[in-house]
Amino acid sequence: MTSTPTANPTLPAGLQINAPLLPGFETILTRPALELVAKLHRAFEPRRQELLALRALRAKRLDAGERPDFLAETAHIRAGGWKVAPVPAALQCRRVEITGPVDAKMVINAFNSGADSYMTDFEDSNSPLWTNQIQGQINIGQAIRRTLTFSQESAAGTKNYKLNDKIATLQVRPRGWHLDEKHVTVDGQRVHGGLFDFGLFMFHNAAELLARGAGPYFYLPKLESHLEARLWNDVFVMTQQELGLPQGTIRATVLIETILAAFEMDEILYELKDHSAGLNAGRWDYIFSCIKKFKLDQSFCLADRAKVTMTAPFMRAYALLLLQTCHKRGAPAIGGMSALIPIKNDPVKNETAMAGIIADKRRDATDGYDGGWVAHPGLVEASMKEFVEVLGDRLNQFDKQKPEVDVKAADLLNFQPETPITEAGLRMNINVGIHYLGAWLAGNGCVPIHNLMEDAATAEISRSQVWQWIRTPKGVLDDGRKITAELVRTLVPEELAKIKAGGFEGKFDRAADIFTTMSTQDAFEEFLTLPLYEEI
Repeated sequence: MTSTPTANPTLPAGLQINAPLLPGFETILTRPALELVAKLHRAFEPRRQELLALRALRAKRLDAGERPDFLAETAHIRAGGWKVAPVPAALQCRRVEITGPVDAKMVINAFNSGADSYMTDFEDSNSPLWTNQIQGQINIGQAIRRTLTFSQESAAGTKNYKLNDKIATLQVRPRGWHLDEKHVTVDGQRVHGGLFDFGLFMFHNAAELLARGAGPYFYLPKLESHLEARLWNDVFVMTQQELGLPQGTIRATVLIETILAAFEMDEILYELKDHSAGLNAGRWDYIFSCIKKFKLDQSFCLADRAKVTMTAPFMRAYALLLLQTCHKRGAPAIGGMSALIPIKNDPVKNETAMAGIIADKRRDATDGYDGGWVAHPGLVEASMKEFVEVLGDRLNQFDKQKPEVDVKAADLLNFQPETPITEAGLRMNINVGIHYLGAWLAGNGCVPIHNLMEDAATAEISRSQVWQWIRTPKGVLDDGRKITAELVRTLVPEELAKIKAGGFEGKFDRAADIFTTMSTQDAFEEFLTLPLYEEI
């Protein structure tokens, strides 16, 4: 995939691309677009590194026993009567949002799904192969201009895909602050993956989106503080200046998917005030974040992943606080992902899965959320029905202010349930972790596994939970056996054999080695995608 970088007169000074420029890539990697990326890198890379260093310092304090709390120095912001800028027309109705990676078939199916909004993903559901990142930009640009098509050959013949006249509103998720784009350097430094994704998209598509009655809308992942939101806001301000766009043109929804961000939701909205499109309850990464931040706390332990639902005390507190915070500030509150997918070959299991989806969306809608996420086009209709029943013809539920909600720090840290931890749950973590990692290494970041649509967050929960169960005294199976590294090493080959027997595509032997190492080694990897990225 990589090659020796060479000086290229068509590239901006100081910028190098260390990857093949395949046919069509020149339409995205233009000199003016790359000049914007280089400007953003030079302006903001030092602050990104400072904020990543602050993350590491905070993690050390948590490892040493510190417990997070609401910030004393920003109490005036939480107490203030401010609101975010009014939501633009194209983002006012967001009852169902569908998400998925940037391959052409997924892009077309998601736009056509009947969802109000489509979050196209350069992050957790996308394996960041160079070809995926750049072809994804091509696909999205063509979709915006309504020229994207896709054909698939099968035994039944050729199936052609094209966009409907009415499609979902586009939102884009660039990569998080911790991720680099290793194939592009500026002044010898790797560029930040998110600024690379964002800069290319903005340069090529912002004006086109505005001309079509929408705008450049984003989802921001993995934030851990309001200072990280402030950095994105400053990126937005500079980019709008560079492209001659009015301030406030860009709008962004922040995924609250880290335990630390949950304590700074007001402040995050405040920092993005003129560019805010609300908050989203990113539930799967949130669970991973809780495990990661309290991994050394001997009193911390969560039950099997399947038992940690949105009704768990700490998840319920987080969901209600997010809802209350958004509506107080005139911002949309979007519910998290239902990972269940239709099960076409088993009507009984499919009925159970659909019941789970319906219950999840009914709870969100009844609580007061303005919309929620699904991972599959087959879930849009049932999910939409739940929100329509509650909202009627209203665009949102901002009137549900939830004054009765009074979430304290202790509520966000009430980590239940602790039991049961079962062998089946341990095996599921191992199986899903290996399966997903194997697919990711082979270039697929959005994988149906055991009737769930999984992305990187699932693999993160799987490997971090196994790591933590090994180390906490509470990591005991319901039959009395202590979970140990030796037990994990015994089960890995058995689960690997099951995956291989299923005929799936992926680099599963390597994935099994990685999962075993990450789960049993003394050091805890901050994100599994960081070392894995060096292998693709």
